[in-house]
Amino acid sequence: MDKLINFFRQYFFPYEDARTKQFKNAIYAITTLHPHNLSLYRLALQHSSAKIEENSNERLEFLGDAVLSLVVAEYLFKKYPLQEEGFLTEIRSRIVNRASLGELAKRIGMDELLTYDTRSVNHHNIKFVYGNALEAFIGAVYLDQGYALCAQFIVDRLLKIHVDLETIVLTDNNYKSKIIAWAQKNRKHIQFILITEKRIKGVREFVVQLLLEGEVYGEGVGKTKKQAEQMAAQESLKRIM
Repeated sequence: MDKLINFFRQYFFPYEDARTKQFKNAIYAITTLHPHNLSLYRLALQHSSAKIEENSNERLEFLGDAVLSLVVAEYLFKKYPLQEEGFLTEIRSRIVNRASLGELAKRIGMDELLTYDTRSVNHHNIKFVYGNALEAFIGAVYLDQGYALCAQFIVDRLLKIHVDLETIVLTDNNYKSKIIAWAQKNRKHIQFILITEKRIKGVREFVVQLLLEGEVYGEGVGKTKKQAEQMAAQESLKRIM
């Protein structure tokens, strides 16, 4: 009888190894939601450079990008009822740019879960890899939990805890103008060079490098050339200041 019970227990309730439990706990710690389809989250946390399988997190990244943009737009729309479209668009872009998302991913511990090839990912673009992974993770939460719970996760676990809206609103984020002014004041020559422009799963991505006196000082990745230039300027300012 015991053997029969054990057979049914193993068949209907397969043994969950320690690594799977640890992974589920990590997902719950980030989202406060119990994951149903773990394969979605594993895929979200697998960068294309890992090449473990043919699939990578790029399709989930595409989906998560759209969901995140919508949730943030709705959140700002309700929070700032008297502000015009231009203000809302600018604040949203500051929240969802790759560098900001990369920092956010590290704050919630996603960098510890992400799988990638360290030989093809360097210190210049690692934050963008983290940011992409966060978007893919959001895509996984959306497919696993539905829009309402995914939006709750974004608002309650990301925006309200880790995003300082007051500082974002008051901070001048025109890094390109700042570094141009610095260069003119210090008689330095800078250039913004478009390195690559590609389309990944329907999403355009630009990579721009900033050269200071011919030396690469910063690299930026963005969905527009302008956004990538701002990211490159921000990276360069960190080195200069």
